[in-house]
Amino acid sequence: MIDIVYFWVDGNDPIWREKRQQYAEPTELYSKERFTNHDELKYSLRSVEKFAPWIRKIFIVTDSQKPHWLDSSNSKIKIIDHTEIMPKSVLPCFNSNVLDMYMYKIPDLSEQFLFANDDTFFGKPVSPNDFFAPDGFPILRFIHPLKRLKWHGLEHFKLKKMSMYYRFINNSTKLVKMKYNKYCFQMPHHNIDAYLKSDIQKNVEINFKTEFEAMANNNFRKTNDIQRIIHAYVALVLKRGHLRYVGRKESFCMVNNLREKYDLILQNKPLLFCINDTDAATPDDIAAMKRFLEDFYPEKPEPHPVAAEFTSVHFN
Repeated sequence: MIDIVYFWVDGNDPIWREKRQQYAEPTELYSKERFTNHDELKYSLRSVEKFAPWIRKIFIVTDSQKPHWLDSSNSKIKIIDHTEIMPKSVLPCFNSNVLDMYMYKIPDLSEQFLFANDDTFFGKPVSPNDFFAPDGFPILRFIHPLKRLKWHGLEHFKLKKMSMYYRFINNSTKLVKMKYNKYCFQMPHHNIDAYLKSDIQKNVEINFKTEFEAMANNNFRKTNDIQRIIHAYVALVLKRGHLRYVGRKESFCMVNNLREKYDLILQNKPLLFCINDTDAATPDDIAAMKRFLEDFYPEKPEPHPVAAEFTSVHFN
């Protein structure tokens, strides 16, 4: 059995916004697109139904929120509040890197599970074999490391400051190098990933316990944050995962202000795709994204043929 986990926040919610503002530090840089909600989750869930109905349970981790359109009677879906998996001492939390370190604590979470953001989607029929090899270990998807060499060079020659996102990846790389004397240069493909719950637990509670504890109280992102790619790196080093470099036909990523990219999704028919939000997106861009997703995932998709015992569940 394989579950899927989502982290979700409705950044348009005035109660949540007020709480965030109450705890925000003066130096906190607010990246609006990381919290803005355009109901992408609705379509991501439809993609699960249409292309991966063999998923046993869908866990949606939230901060005292629930999508207004979600059918609460759906037994396949479970809303998990932050308070159910995180100690009171680290709450409230507005930092996804910290949330990542507690996802293995989700009650009844399967040993093999997938992690998705609300802007990631299954693009065509998938099976468990697309995420876990016959030996039970996850398939570790990465993009070509040349991009990483590029931003290392830009920072080295002081042409461009390394972004917080890349800094978190760098932190993870350094920790793995320090413990295993192996340098992992692979870059995340920023899409749906496969994990083993027990491996994450071991990394958080044993392998990098001191470092994870040091960032646990980072309510907001800080420079010592560890990116969850560390779990893939450790799996790679310990041969508890299978390396796969992917291109746009397998894992396609775009930003929602580049509308011409939708045609590339239709042409390439990728296994997975991601539509990142950006502050540069206009209301017309958002409307175009919703039209694309509505066309791609109609309200009542055809069930996947591999799910012989699947009972159709619709996300209206």
